[in-house]
Amino acid sequence: MKRKRLGEILRDEGLISEQQLQAALEKQKQEKGLRIGEVLVAMGAATAEDVAQAIWKQRQIPYVDLDNYALDPKVIELVPEKLARAYLALPIFKIGNALTVAMADPLNVIAVDDLRSKTGCEIETVISTEEKIVRCLENYYRMDESITQLIGDVARGESEGGAAKGGDAAAATEAPMIKLANLIIQQAVRDGASDIHIEPGEDDVKVRYRIDGVLQEIKTVPKTLQEAIASRFKVWAEIDIAKKRSAQDGRFFAKADGKQIEVRLSTFPTIYGENLVMRILDPTATILELKSLGLPPAIFDLYLKLAKATQGMVLVTGPTGSGKTTTLYATLDTVRDPALNIITIEDPVEYRLEGIRQTQVNPQAGVTFAAGLRAIVRQDPDVIMVGEIRDLETAQMAVRASLTGHVVFSTLHTNDAPGSITRLLDIGVEPFLISSGVTGVLAQRLARTVCRSCKEPYVPSEEVLEQFGIADRVKGRKFFRGRGCQGCRFSGYRGRVGIYELLLVTDAIRDLINQRKSDIDIRKAALKTGDLRTLYRDGLEKAAKGITTFEEISRIVHLKGE
Repeated sequence: MKRKRLGEILRDEGLISEQQLQAALEKQKQEKGLRIGEVLVAMGAATAEDVAQAIWKQRQIPYVDLDNYALDPKVIELVPEKLARAYLALPIFKIGNALTVAMADPLNVIAVDDLRSKTGCEIETVISTEEKIVRCLENYYRMDESITQLIGDVARGESEGGAAKGGDAAAATEAPMIKLANLIIQQAVRDGASDIHIEPGEDDVKVRYRIDGVLQEIKTVPKTLQEAIASRFKVWAEIDIAKKRSAQDGRFFAKADGKQIEVRLSTFPTIYGENLVMRILDPTATILELKSLGLPPAIFDLYLKLAKATQGMVLVTGPTGSGKTTTLYATLDTVRDPALNIITIEDPVEYRLEGIRQTQVNPQAGVTFAAGLRAIVRQDPDVIMVGEIRDLETAQMAVRASLTGHVVFSTLHTNDAPGSITRLLDIGVEPFLISSGVTGVLAQRLARTVCRSCKEPYVPSEEVLEQFGIADRVKGRKFFRGRGCQGCRFSGYRGRVGIYELLLVTDAIRDLINQRKSDIDIRKAALKTGDLRTLYRDGLEKAAKGITTFEEISRIVHLKGE
C-alpha cells in the first residue's frame, strides 16, 4: 500500500486546504532543500505540532508532547549538550540498553547513528516539535557542562600540588569560575527570575531562582566551590572578599540575552558560610501599561481619576515583591505629558522613563528620600514620585507637598489599604495632614496565573471553597488549574497578575482618621459606604474566571470577607 504524503495527511485531516497545499508545493520547488512540513509552518498554514503528528501517522513514529513529561536529568546527561543541541535530540527515558530520544527530525539516520555511538545504547526515536525540544534543552542543559568542567579543573589543580602552588591553582580555576557565574546570571534572566539565591548548606551549595514570586531550586554546586563562587560575585560587586562575617551590599552590571542588566548583591553570614542574594534589574525593560496590570474596571477608573488629579497623595501599598514599583511606573507612564514636570526620587531607579527627571538615593552623598524630596519641591514639579516612605520626615514632606498643588505618589509596606493610614499615624504624621493630603490607597499582591499550556478544568476542594465562604454558591461548578508541564516547570502556574484593593479617602474616612480610629474601624466603615473594594473580592473574581486558582489566592491574601 502506497504511503500517504505528509501534505495529503494534513489536508485530509482538515488542517490545511488544497490551495495551501498547492502553494506550499510550488514554494518547495523554488526553495530546494526544504521539506513540505517546514514550508507549511513557515507559511503559517500549519503548526509544528500539526506536522509532527502527521509524521507520526505517516511513518508510525510516536509523537510525544514534552509538556507532559517529567524528565530525568540523569537520563538527559547520557547525551552531551553539544550533540543534543546539534541534532535537536532529547533523551526522555531509558529501559535496559534502549534509550528513547525525542527528535524534531527522527528520520535523520546520521544523527541516530551518532547518538548510538556516543551513548553505547540502542536508540529508539519519537517525534516532538523543535520548540518544545529547545525549551527542554534550555531547562535541563543549564550549568552542568560548566560545573563539570570546573570540578575537573579544580581537581587537576589539587592533584598538581594546589596546596603548594596556590597561585597556579587559582589561575586554573579563574576562567571556568567566571563562566559558571556568568551562566548562573544568564539562565536567571532567560527564566524571568527576579532574584538569584546562592545558599550554602552543610554538604553543598544550592542555587535557587525566584520565578513568579516563588523560589525554585535550579542546581546544587559542590561545597568545594562555595568560597570561589562567592568571591567571584563579590569581586564584580566591588565589595571586600575577605570580609565574610558581616553583611555587605554592592552592585554590578552584566550582559545577558544581548542586553545589559543591573545586579544588586547582598551577602549575609550564616553558620555554613556566606549566603548571597542577587536582585536582577533590567533598566531597558518595557514599562507595562496600567490597563494591562489586571486592575478590575471599577478600581481602574477610580484609580486613574486619583492619578490624574491636580493635587493629592496616592499611596500604593503591599509587602516586598508585590509589584508596587511596577504599578507606580505604569501610573507615571500614563499621566506623563509634555505640559507636566514629573520628578522622582527612587532606590533604586529600576526603569528609565523618557521625559521624567529621575533621581537615585545615595546616602553616602547625603541624598536620602527626605533630602531629595526637599530639593524636588524647589524644582517646580507637578507630579512627584517618592520610592518609599520610611520615616517621619519623608512622610511629612510628602503629605505637605500634596497639599500645595502637587500630585504625590509613594509606597508603604502594609498588609492592606486601611493599614497604610494607621502606619502613617504610627510613624508620627498628624491626623489632619493625612486626612487632608491622602486621597486614595491602592493595596496589591501578585498572584500566579494558570499556565495556558496545561490548563484544565477541576473542582476545588470543599475546604478551599469554605475558606472563601462560597461552597454553597458554586457547588459542582468547574474551575481551572494548571496540570503541570515543562513550560511551567510542573508548577501549574506561569506568569503573574495583580490582585488589588482600593480605599478612597472620603469625608467619612477623614473623620475616622482625625479621630485616630484603627484600621479595623476604617475598613468596616469603608465597606459599609462602598469606599473600599477588597483584595478578597478581586482575588475571588479572578479565580472564578480561571485566571488564577482559589489555592493561589488563599496563599497570598489574608482572607477577609465583605
